[in-house]
Amino acid sequence: MKHIFEQKVFYSDTDAYGVVWHGSYLRWLEMGRVLWCEQMGHNLIDLKNKDIVLPVVNLNVRYKSSAKLNDEIIIETFVEKFNSLSVTFKQFIKSKESNKIFIEAEVEVVAINNEGKLYRRMPDILKEVFERAVCV
Repeated sequence: MKHIFEQKVFYSDTDAYGVVWHGSYLRWLEMGRVLWCEQMGHNLIDLKNKDIVLPVVNLNVRYKSSAKLNDEIIIETFVEKFNSLSVTFKQFIKSKESNKIFIEAEVEVVAINNEGKLYRRMPDILKEVFERAVCV
């Protein structure tokens, strides 16, 4: 299951050189993962109330090209890999106009409880969603 959303690049997303600041991409990647979870029926606040938090433990980003002010971008998010301990999201940020890839990222997430203790196995309510998503 893939989640796709569009975003306009605003002035506050750019740096002194007039291109998108590298941290803006990370914010959009986070938005993509949160929206993907919501699309799958899991609001992060509800998960926290169930003692499940999903921190990023590994982030690999390839900056291929720079988006610029007023560009319309597309953020694509899907599950690339899942094992009993972690899930890896694959994400792309592309130009809406040309489909040119600006960013390619792999983001690994684990499940911890509200006190920060790692779950040795992904909680069942997420395990089923991630297993189903990686097969699609």
